[in-house]
Amino acid sequence: MELTPKEIKEIYRKSVHLSSLILPLAYKFIFGYNKSLALSVLFPIAFIAIIIEIIRLEHRTVKRVFYRVFGIMLRKHEIANLTGASYLLTSTVFTVALFPAEIAFISLSFLALGDTFAAIFGIRFGKRKYKKSHKSFEGSIACFVSCFAYAILFGIHPAMALVGSLAATFAEASRIPIDDNIKLPIITAIIMSIFSIAIPIKI
Repeated sequence: MELTPKEIKEIYRKSVHLSSLILPLAYKFIFGYNKSLALSVLFPIAFIAIIIEIIRLEHRTVKRVFYRVFGIMLRKHEIANLTGASYLLTSTVFTVALFPAEIAFISLSFLALGDTFAAIFGIRFGKRKYKKSHKSFEGSIACFVSCFAYAILFGIHPAMALVGSLAATFAEASRIPIDDNIKLPIITAIIMSIFSIAIPIKI
């Protein structure tokens, strides 16, 4: 199957999106799950990113330079709105601030992995599209498998890994009108937190 320029652009975008895995990995291995320290770094970065976005949206020259540098990664609606990167940084701050460390780590990792594999496999192999959606069953399977395997690799309890992976897959495939970079980690973290309270197990 020959890919369209739009599909190639999306695969490239998602491949770059995978690099956001550095955020949860840094939270775990560099900051040692120190929430205050992590937020002291993440919050200014997210704040600066949003300020740059606002300036970019208001000033024609800045917008032209920004598009010249990052245009290949932008979706059409991002040209006149905030980009996914700003939403990702914002959701990272909220996820780290609001949820237990391990749950925040897994939820943010699922955003980087699940969203990426869902898109790449969906574009390449997706034949069973969901109703009124460009997303596919094949993409959801890729999302679930990548998330579950990652969680198990990092020693997450299998039951928690299963629940989290299902939550991430649901969030990624859902038609909830919120950017994936926000809804996937937040929904995943909420469901995992509820599960950990209902069935107290070591994450």
